[in-house]
Amino acid sequence: MLIMNLLRIRVLLLIIFSFVFIQGFGNIIQSPQPIILSCKEDNDLYRTLVGNNINCIRFDSPEQAIKRAPKGSGVMILADGYPSMPTILDPALFEISRKKNLRIYLEYPANLPGIQTGKPSRTHWERAVIASDAFSPALQKLRIVAIHDCHFVQLKTDNPDIVVARVAGFDNAVFGIPKENFPVLTKISASTDHGELLISTTKLSQFITARYAPQDAWVAIWDHIFSWLYPSGNTKKLMWTPHVRPSFTNDEPLPVDAELKALKRGIDWYFNSRTVVSPSMVKKYDTPSNDALPASANPDTTQIWPFGHRVGFMPDLNGPVGDGSLGVMEGFDAKIFYNGQQPARWWRRGDCNGEIAGAISAAGILLNNEPYKNAGRNIGDWFYFKSLMPSGDRADPKHPSYGLTGWNDVPNYAGSGSMHGYEAYYGDDNARAMLGIILSAASLKTDDYDNRLMKHLLANLRISGVNGFQPPRVDNEPLTKDGWQYHFKNTNTHFSPHYQAHQWACYLWAYQQTGFDLFLTRTKKAIEMTMNAYPNNWSWTNGMQQERAKMLLPLAWLVRVDDKPLHREWLNKIANDLLADQDKSGAIREQLGKPGMGLPPPGSNEEYGTAETPLIQSNEDKVSDMLYTVGFAFLGLHEAAASTGDVYYKDASDRLSNFLCRIQIKSEKHPELDGGWFRAFDINRWEYWASNADAGWGAWCIESGWSQSWITAVLALRQMHTSLWDLSKESKIESHFDKVRKEMLPDEVLQTIK
Repeated sequence: MLIMNLLRIRVLLLIIFSFVFIQGFGNIIQSPQPIILSCKEDNDLYRTLVGNNINCIRFDSPEQAIKRAPKGSGVMILADGYPSMPTILDPALFEISRKKNLRIYLEYPANLPGIQTGKPSRTHWERAVIASDAFSPALQKLRIVAIHDCHFVQLKTDNPDIVVARVAGFDNAVFGIPKENFPVLTKISASTDHGELLISTTKLSQFITARYAPQDAWVAIWDHIFSWLYPSGNTKKLMWTPHVRPSFTNDEPLPVDAELKALKRGIDWYFNSRTVVSPSMVKKYDTPSNDALPASANPDTTQIWPFGHRVGFMPDLNGPVGDGSLGVMEGFDAKIFYNGQQPARWWRRGDCNGEIAGAISAAGILLNNEPYKNAGRNIGDWFYFKSLMPSGDRADPKHPSYGLTGWNDVPNYAGSGSMHGYEAYYGDDNARAMLGIILSAASLKTDDYDNRLMKHLLANLRISGVNGFQPPRVDNEPLTKDGWQYHFKNTNTHFSPHYQAHQWACYLWAYQQTGFDLFLTRTKKAIEMTMNAYPNNWSWTNGMQQERAKMLLPLAWLVRVDDKPLHREWLNKIANDLLADQDKSGAIREQLGKPGMGLPPPGSNEEYGTAETPLIQSNEDKVSDMLYTVGFAFLGLHEAAASTGDVYYKDASDRLSNFLCRIQIKSEKHPELDGGWFRAFDINRWEYWASNADAGWGAWCIESGWSQSWITAVLALRQMHTSLWDLSKESKIESHFDKVRKEMLPDEVLQTIK
């Protein structure tokens, strides 16, 4: 009888359990303590739990989750309305939670019993910082993590575990947490008004969509949250595939055609991202910059550039694809929105367009791709003959700026800082534009650019002084006042390869084509003085490695025109010092230069985000910079190998190529990023991560010129088994030299400098 009663009780329990199972617990219960969530089905955390085969139950509302949760269990109320609507909970649910002894993880709360919550705020330069020892040893206090575009409700609480604050540093807040900080994750002990609460003032469960970083830190953060929810349980560490990630791991074998595929994807990026301007984009592009508009302007119009300096939302990916006849935009800003997208930089820059014309033209010839070839030609034509940059004073033979090209094509830009529109002439930008045009012309076998290119070369030469140096930047107004001869006869020096080196490369190429001695003599003098000043007297911009990287090209081409042991020694010296920090993966580590000689990392929390800065806080940070260093090192090493025949340079170039193929962006979710290269890559983590302090060109930016263009250009040259020097050696530019030289550098002026 007793046995039968026990059997009846067992059957009854099974029936009750089955009823509960069917009513709300779904068909994935695998343990007596499943994770209970209130969220939408597409929530990142829920989908990750399911993908990791972790026992969880999802409800559509907080009321369902709290009422059906077993006593003593944990419940996660996730922010379905983020960021427009904070999470509203009926106060009665807190009372139910207290009575059932629940532990509640609550995101983005609009209300809390007995605790005042403020209106949502939004971060700008603030980052998330570990503010307690709760995550130790996995995450130490002061560790920095990224909660991109963090919308948070302000909350006063003691001893939060994570805060958002404006902090300087690479991995850690090196100057501590400032007084002005705001809780992001904080525990609130049970009271008569509520049960145990773990409050996230933002939506942490947006971690995949919003691309929170770095991944190892977020694994630890979620592990801590689950340990709090279920202190007696053994939860499995989460694993997930980021929406934006490198194409290959650091050790998986590369396919034999990896370079060719990387090149194709890298060129396709220009079109898939709609960076190539189409007619439908021109109306927006032509809208003046915010700070150029009068105060009476329509506020809806001024918001077209909500992020300043012509930085706005990216183009419509469903819009038409440009053919290059309207040029190419600068690329993507480093800011990441809560939906994982990034704003675009709506500039058509001269340097970028010249470089891109070269890269796309070379790829078009290699791949026999007619749309590429046409786009390369169209971009070059637009830049040299149709845009504003070579027009106006630059097209007037009597004006000192004749032959130059401006920084951009937005004449009504009244910006601030270092950007004043199309009448600014940066020597390095003019040089890279010329190098790109040289590559485009050589690839397409056209002499259409020769006359304009000859003027461009001589225009730069005549504002380079007796010692072969240009000012880092020359503006049209003082150039108009002083005249070009003021610069031509100047004895200034400036030991900064970032600004000078590619000018020298252009002059060496021009000497080879024309035999004009001034191209060579001034360049050799400048290079000799610069090498004698190395390294202690070199100025560095965002790091010392970029100075070495840019110096490689003129040194390689100096060997071409004057192959002396000293010149090879100089090339080898710079390459050795650069490659001393080449990682086994092929990456080149960044390195700060001598203090006081360059743009330093932020010196305080308040300085974070206020200026151009390196990606690193100290030389201990193991990161590689595709924007300022790697692309130019790739070009320089490739040309050095071709110039000298030395396998040392080829092997280094091969390693760098493998690295670039591996870290090329892969993303099914964001086709506008797939095939690109971000500026920063953390070599240890094998992830896109660094200090994002650089104003505008931070860790997650993609520059259409500079990096993307030269990486793809060199990949094309490698596949062609040639170099830029050799490919362009049949140029007919010399046929224009005599006439243009007499126009721009008259005999009577040359006689005065002999």
